[in-house]
Amino acid sequence: MLFSSRRWSAFPRSIVPHALVAATLLLVSALPATAQDDRFLRLEPNCRHTVDVLMDSARVLGLPDSTLRSTALQGMQKKVDSRKICEAVRNKFGLLKTALSVLGPVDGQELDAASRVIEAGGKPAQLAAFKPREKGRNDLQALTVWTDLIYRGVPGEEASTAITKLWQDGADEATFRRLWKDVQTDISQGLNPGAALRNWIRQAPVRTPPKSPTTTPEG
Repeated sequence: MLFSSRRWSAFPRSIVPHALVAATLLLVSALPATAQDDRFLRLEPNCRHTVDVLMDSARVLGLPDSTLRSTALQGMQKKVDSRKICEAVRNKFGLLKTALSVLGPVDGQELDAASRVIEAGGKPAQLAAFKPREKGRNDLQALTVWTDLIYRGVPGEEASTAITKLWQDGADEATFRRLWKDVQTDISQGLNPGAALRNWIRQAPVRTPPKSPTTTPEG
């Protein structure tokens, strides 16, 4: 590098020519994704190249490349073999693509949450119910709770049916958080996971769907 970080920081940012700053940022952004993060130097070269290609492809497709980065870094933190890290990143890329094909271009966090549902055992087709939604409504909480229910032992179909119905009935984030907390508490006290969910559903207040506006015949 022409300038070390120490030498560069010796100059007040206000007097650095804007063109030079822009050129530097452009040069950095043109580097492969892993070359911008020294932590990836610990990866085996072929794996590092694979992660680069997958992250570049993710950006082109509109997928959250940060999720792939996090997957790789998590594997490195756990000292997982490079080949397994590459496999995990490749699998995550596939899950994100599947989620995108069902939900369409939604927020990156939602795509990640949807990919986790599939990874946990949910069926991609079950996500279709979350595609048409009111403007500004976010399904992140619903998808996160759905994944957690499966991992805690709730049968997949039961978890899918419960979360989907709540979503379609207009449940808000507070309702999904309460579901997660109550079911988690019952399971920790020894109740069967499926029974814990059914118990919550029986006790949950019934939500009355909003009535459709009626039109009065003219004349």
